[in-house]
Amino acid sequence: MPTISPSESAAEPSGQALPVRRALISVADKTGVTDFAAGLAQAGVEVISTGGTLEVLREAGVEARSVEELTGFPEILEGRVKTLHPKVHAALLAKRDDPDHAATLAELEIEPIDLVCVNLYPFERTVAGRDVPEEEAIENIDIGGPTMIRAAAKNHRHVAVVVRPESYDAVLGELAETSELSAQTRHWLANEAFASTARYDAAISRWFARRYEQLPQHWVTAWEKELDLSYGENPHQRAALYAEAGSRSHVLSRVSTLHGRALSFNNVLDLDSARRLLTDLEQPGCVIVKHNNPCGAAEADSLTDAYERAFACDPLSAFGGVIALNEPVNRALAERLHEQFIEVLIAPGYEEDALEVLQQKDSIRILEDKEQRSHQFEPDLKRVRGGLLVQDPDGSPEERELMEVVTGVQPTAEQWADLLFAWRVVRHVRSNAIVLARESATLGIGAGQMSRVDSVELAVKKARDARGADAEQSLAGSAVASDAFFPFADGPQAAIEAGATAVIQPGGSKRDAEVIEACDAAGVAMVFTKRRHFRH
Repeated sequence: MPTISPSESAAEPSGQALPVRRALISVADKTGVTDFAAGLAQAGVEVISTGGTLEVLREAGVEARSVEELTGFPEILEGRVKTLHPKVHAALLAKRDDPDHAATLAELEIEPIDLVCVNLYPFERTVAGRDVPEEEAIENIDIGGPTMIRAAAKNHRHVAVVVRPESYDAVLGELAETSELSAQTRHWLANEAFASTARYDAAISRWFARRYEQLPQHWVTAWEKELDLSYGENPHQRAALYAEAGSRSHVLSRVSTLHGRALSFNNVLDLDSARRLLTDLEQPGCVIVKHNNPCGAAEADSLTDAYERAFACDPLSAFGGVIALNEPVNRALAERLHEQFIEVLIAPGYEEDALEVLQQKDSIRILEDKEQRSHQFEPDLKRVRGGLLVQDPDGSPEERELMEVVTGVQPTAEQWADLLFAWRVVRHVRSNAIVLARESATLGIGAGQMSRVDSVELAVKKARDARGADAEQSLAGSAVASDAFFPFADGPQAAIEAGATAVIQPGGSKRDAEVIEACDAAGVAMVFTKRRHFRH
């Protein structure tokens, strides 16, 4: 348990420190439970338990009483009913400082329970498997467990509830030190308990909803804190990374920090953008992201070449950027990277001497990515004031077979390669988005402009600024990609005048014919993908 510090708006938990004389333990995850029960017993606590947990405790030599002895009623319906009994729930819900409640317990000979240790059937783990029979999923919906957790958490002024093995040592430590559990501790444990049942119910709700619709009437989910961040978008904003409960992976899953300070909000945003684009690259690849937009991306025969070509796209913007690589870093590449100011570097590995070079700078954050699991396309969520926008994920880039050449000029094999590379990149650029590319490397990127022709002109300017006298030669024969249709011929015309000889765009404008005619007149090939990729 963390050190408890209620927010400024929260009142101090009411109540006083209370001893623990009797505890009920019933857990699906038995990690550490025998040591926890033994510690309670050593502190003079009577332990009561159920079913499989009881067997485990007794086998470990922990003296425990069965729930059946407490209630005088056997477990029935193959264990579906074992703790759903007044002698359990009255023992948990009675207010100890209420004379009427105390009199009722005495009259009915109900023994108070001071601590409940419960975790739930593994529903999320069960339904995460492939082709799980519905009956198996249903049987892993816990009923008695959540009921006990909620009862104890509601009555936390008098009862402690423990739902996570990570809390066992802290609870035993406090009991050993004071022979009691404080009101603050019980309040924190209740907070954990309600979060646990909320997550559990959210997982069940999602599982049921998927059968009927992808966008259900009620969007129920749960999130768990993965990491406190150094600050938010600005230093005065607090921030943390939360992962969706039950998600197969997330932006920092199986990522280790090898060097550097804590990540910020902006670092994580840029990391996410970089890693998403990197998964679309098929060869040794490098992606450089600044302010949530790629400012360079390239594939090459070697990772060092990929980095050099990605960096060449926009060296000025790459200063202080996030760099993502899809192969391990050797010393030669590390020495080139060391010449630049890099906020975050992520790669699947580093040679030992490469790390020695990179770690000379305190400012760089070095991350190692060991995530091998394929990305799960989950719905895309965006917060708006008082609400949530939910949409299907954008998915993968279109296959070449689904595209249509709409000009009389057919793309050459080299142009097709450039068009498909540019199309993979432009999907990850903020709209209106334009990418100029050649030989599997970006030359110029225009992002976030209100006018599409402005984005083209920005991409051309970036390419020229980065290459100076060599710009015209580099742009000659390039491909241009647009994330949405060109509404007028001026957009592709500006790229063609800069040297582009192939265009890829979704199509669908009322003026498509004019745009096609302009390309045909210039002897330029144009491909329609028939699907746009706005990224707002």
